Amino acid sequence: MDGATEPKQREITILDSVNEGVFTVDLDWRITAFNKAAERITGVSREVAIGSPCCEVFRANICETNCALRRTMTSGRPIVNATAHIVNQQGHRIPIRISTALLRDNDGAVVGGVETFQDLTVVEQLQKELQAKYTFEDIIGRSPAMMRLFESLPQIAASTSTVLIEGPSGTGKELFARAIHNLSPRKRKRFVAVNCAALPDTLLESELFGHKAGAFTDAKRDKPGRFMLADGGTLFLDEIGDISPAMQVRLLRVLQERVVEPLGGVQGVPVDVRVLAATNKDLVELVKNCKFRDDLYYRIRVIHLKLPGLQQRREDIPLLVNHLITKFNHMQDKDIVGVSDEVIARLMEHDYPGNVRELENIIEQAFVLCRSGVIELNHLPPELRPSTATGRDEHQPMSLRAMERFLISETLQRRKGNRKDAARDLGINVTTLYRKMKSLRIESPEVDGRGRRGR
Repeated sequence: MDGATEPKQREITILDSVNEGVFTVDLDWRITAFNKAAERITGVSREVAIGSPCCEVFRANICETNCALRRTMTSGRPIVNATAHIVNQQGHRIPIRISTALLRDNDGAVVGGVETFQDLTVVEQLQKELQAKYTFEDIIGRSPAMMRLFESLPQIAASTSTVLIEGPSGTGKELFARAIHNLSPRKRKRFVAVNCAALPDTLLESELFGHKAGAFTDAKRDKPGRFMLADGGTLFLDEIGDISPAMQVRLLRVLQERVVEPLGGVQGVPVDVRVLAATNKDLVELVKNCKFRDDLYYRIRVIHLKLPGLQQRREDIPLLVNHLITKFNHMQDKDIVGVSDEVIARLMEHDYPGNVRELENIIEQAFVLCRSGVIELNHLPPELRPSTATGRDEHQPMSLRAMERFLISETLQRRKGNRKDAARDLGINVTTLYRKMKSLRIESPEVDGRGRRGR
């Protein structure tokens, strides 16, 4: 072995001992080195890869528009932990994490580039399994509030009682209603939804109870109402707090007698329907103000579910973001692999007056603007982006430490200083909470977990 061959063989041996894929390219973008891990991940042999254009070997989603190595070769700056997907020799899509750097000769001149890449298939699979663990039907959540709801849904679904689902707009009330139906003995029959706030009284009455031919102008034939369509199944009355007093009387009668009388009809029709109702209003307050009948309220509130706003379950935001990215990738045929740390921190600190629906709109807009594999701050709506007009960031994203401090402080405040309850909501024990409060310098709340005032 001559002197030139020995160092080259030593370099190959070193590269082959690395668990990550490594390859180098010259200034013409042809591969000059390709280690064993790169062979394993891509399914391409070293003999085939060396001398080939790197884009032909990797067939990555960023090769055409946002090649990490090309950005490094252009700017001179290395890239660390970018994400992308490649297509291996068997046609399988492989998620990878990428880092890049320049290659220089002894005189400092750039002669090519080097890229290392790690197969994230196992990581991605674990993320999917984790998300599946915290998914109930199409509802995503791992916060204590959501887990308690998940635990109660099978028992609620097994009963025949009327359910009232209360929660702010955008919290997924219809998703919960559908989950109850899908888990119930009625799942083989129809789930029929009606938005009570979307129709005036005359139309709503016809929609719910149906009409006979000739009951009014243009009623040319009999039409079954939603109660009849849902016979044997489930009827979901959304925004029930918006119906008029007159409609409340008719609805109460149907719930009591389980008989529907179509408009223009003279004979009632028995129906076997389970009613689920939902509202974003405070029905108790409406009852007090005589705007909602108390007898109807107690008729629909046999079982009561109160859904938390997203502000009360911030720990679910990363799961929801991953779920939405998967959803929009499928809908828009894109390959967005995730969001940056700065983006997730910004999303965690937002207050979400529109709850999950608002988060979904934010991610959908980011998909429209994002041309690379990762959603960055500049892809968010203007109100969530850092301000550049003053040259400083008015909405500096929280670090992970600041995020943890924020969540603990908010939970303690929500629980009025009760450390035991706060620890349960956070999914940690009281000792861990106390240690974190000390480490993060969170002042003792006015009332601690033992019911005494903090010092």
